[in-house]
Amino acid sequence: MRKMAAAVASFATLAAEPGEDAFRKLFRFYRQSRRGTADLGAVIDFSTAHEVRSARPGVPKVVRFHLNVSSVTEHDACRAGLQPVSKWQAYGLEGYPGFIFIPNPFLPGCQWHWIKQCLKLYSQKPNVCNLDKHMIREETQSLWEQSKEFLRSKEVNKRRPRSLLERLRWVTLGYHYNWDSKKYTADHYTPFPSDLAFLSEQVAAACGFQGFQAEAGILNYYRLDSTLGIHVDRSELDHSKPLLSFSFGQSAIFLLGGLQRDEAPTAMFMHSGDIMVMSGFSRLLNHAVPRVLPHPDGECLPHCLETPLPAVLPSDSLVEPCSAEDWQVCATYLKTARVNMTVRQVLAAGQNFPLEPMEETKRDITTDGMCHLDDQNSPVKRARLNPDT
Repeated sequence: MRKMAAAVASFATLAAEPGEDAFRKLFRFYRQSRRGTADLGAVIDFSTAHEVRSARPGVPKVVRFHLNVSSVTEHDACRAGLQPVSKWQAYGLEGYPGFIFIPNPFLPGCQWHWIKQCLKLYSQKPNVCNLDKHMIREETQSLWEQSKEFLRSKEVNKRRPRSLLERLRWVTLGYHYNWDSKKYTADHYTPFPSDLAFLSEQVAAACGFQGFQAEAGILNYYRLDSTLGIHVDRSELDHSKPLLSFSFGQSAIFLLGGLQRDEAPTAMFMHSGDIMVMSGFSRLLNHAVPRVLPHPDGECLPHCLETPLPAVLPSDSLVEPCSAEDWQVCATYLKTARVNMTVRQVLAAGQNFPLEPMEETKRDITTDGMCHLDDQNSPVKRARLNPDT
């Protein structure tokens, strides 16, 4: 406890030092942090929040968030692979109204479905990805098919080049976000996955946002050396709707700051299965991911991913069976990686995109500005990028 208090005090001192803004200083600090040391003493772990009796000095108090249990039936929750909402734990943070954190509410084994979707289905064309900048369409048609044998043989050949899936950094769903103009566009719309839309709508309803429409998604694929720069998600035309974030794979540190970067951020862990909701005041706050944490036991999966999908699923379940061969590919990938899905509603009911000059619609949708995850081994590395997540 004494070491933890000392760590919190040192963070406060670091943030107050002149020079870089407070957020950037703590971003750099956590980028270099190590698991199992006092470096992570001030990081909030919502998975154990129910065990904490009192707030730590210098760390915002974790408070219970009351979900709208009656808004989602147990049947609909089960269809999406979720536990009944009555069994979820949900939390907020004092000083961050509208921020909601739900530690892993998925049914045992059901994360497998969403992980497989991210790697096998959502990465397919016509969805746009970072590799489109450097490869022709035929080469990125099915990243899964081109990568699965590489990943299955990874255990016996760790020195081989990275597969296409391992080089994947982001995929966009629904309305495409143009990283050059920093605007969504209807010109490159792809159908939003119906299963992900249903999952998102159930989570939004449980948090009090009935009528949420999933219209755009960005999938981020993190390696252990990846980071996500400091940014604000302000490009959606309707900020009254929440931003939903789903995490799978290795744990990461998430920093939630203020309206300005000179406000020191709060650090928290995101574990596999965790869901985060940013709404209201918290919808337009600065945030970032400075660190993906390697498993303490080496190249291993989080414990919650060791349980397979149930052998029998409800007839109308959106969760599909996952073959042993497919899970072998997913598991090998996730031993050194993390996947994050963010889902947004872009337009208010009845709202349309404003008319844009012709130059805007002609911009290349695969410009360098889209490669937003800072990967130290990437040939297209871009330092200190501040994109939408």
